Amino acid sequence: MALHTYLRHSVLILIAGLERAVTQRLIPATGSLRPDAPGWKWEINTLTTEEMNAYAMPGGKIMVYSGLVEKLQLTDAELAAVIGHEISHALREHTRERVSRAYAQQIALAGLAVVTGAGQDALDLANQVATVTFQLPHSREQESEADMMGLELMARAGYDPESAVHLWQKMLAADKSNPPQFLSTHPSAPNRIGQLQAAIPRVMPLYRAAHQG
Repeated sequence: MALHTYLRHSVLILIAGLERAVTQRLIPATGSLRPDAPGWKWEINTLTTEEMNAYAMPGGKIMVYSGLVEKLQLTDAELAAVIGHEISHALREHTRERVSRAYAQQIALAGLAVVTGAGQDALDLANQVATVTFQLPHSREQESEADMMGLELMARAGYDPESAVHLWQKMLAADKSNPPQFLSTHPSAPNRIGQLQAAIPRVMPLYRAAHQG
């Protein structure tokens, strides 16, 4: 095995190990938000890619892209902010919620097309309007909720909640083309940072208690 390949493989092993370690610390804290969650079959996976992303599915399946950890040089506490956020999506079943909402929207639009005899162009426009009007604000709401829940989880697990702010400061610096909030499915990074900073005093006692226990 070439030295470069060996080193690359070693880095990915370290990243995967760090993600598992952080997740194992966060899982016990999920019981404070959803009593059945610590017993889920949690699974953390690493996707080897330069992209910066992460997501979670209902039931506890989490995926973190290696590019997110590498490009932002995340600390364990910053990684806890990412994974805590994704765990929160799983706890609230946001993915299932979004799929159900999208399905209901398509059924409604199809019914409208049948009744009015609307052409495909009109239907496409209606779909875009419905997406901007209904889906995106709800998605931003889900993201904000996951931010607040994730902040609490990381604090309960003994990770400094200030690191969530550091994470998004890094994301803001890395994303030179951050779209306006009203066109995004996520809160804009500056707004996100402000919301997290405002919430930190609420969760700091949990962080201190985690280190006293």
